[in-house]
Amino acid sequence: MTQNLSQNQTRWHVFQSQHDINHAAVDRILHAADKAIKKRGSFLIVLAGGSTPKSVYQLLSKAKADWANWHIYHNDDRCLPVDHVERNSKMARDAWLSHVDIPEGQIHDIPAELGNIAGAKAYAETLKGVRSFDLVILGLGEDGHTASLFPGQEVDNSADAVPVFHAPKPPADRITISANRLNNAHEVMFLVTGAGKQDAVNNWRKGVKIPATLIHGKNGADVYCFGVELR
Repeated sequence: MTQNLSQNQTRWHVFQSQHDINHAAVDRILHAADKAIKKRGSFLIVLAGGSTPKSVYQLLSKAKADWANWHIYHNDDRCLPVDHVERNSKMARDAWLSHVDIPEGQIHDIPAELGNIAGAKAYAETLKGVRSFDLVILGLGEDGHTASLFPGQEVDNSADAVPVFHAPKPPADRITISANRLNNAHEVMFLVTGAGKQDAVNNWRKGVKIPATLIHGKNGADVYCFGVELR
């Protein structure tokens, strides 16, 4: 069962199990893909890291879709070797992308192995001239961060992809798509699971300006929740 509430262009959807939220997210992604391909000829999706997205990606690996017209981007990544277990790009490939027929040239990993400055410059070049994203998937940290946009750190919107220094979660060096570029999207979907996210959700709904509230796309944001209460 899903409960929908609206608040400042944020639509909240509460699910009763991990199974339900995973399958609802998959349905949403596939619907967005079909709509974008019919309307614009391609589907541009930005992926999030984390355990809940991983479960969704594993389901997508078994789905049928017009994979030839999908284009994959990442909202952030850690400055670690390409094959490091904590790289978001490796997780997405292992769980999903290596199992479907998306052309390799349409999978755009963040080259975080180059370091945060060089890697951000390279990814900004990758994003140059790319139209609005069709769907951006985001998570929510216990501190209210999303992508690698952390509370208390200045949000750099000088480029589409920017370096992150001194992240409060290791590794300290990261690369993130900027808030402005993430907002250049037709749809935004947050995946929020676990009681540890309750304080961040409470702050969000009270109007506290946490980093997650910066991202709402062109048409508001949908927040898919499991394991937290809407107060």
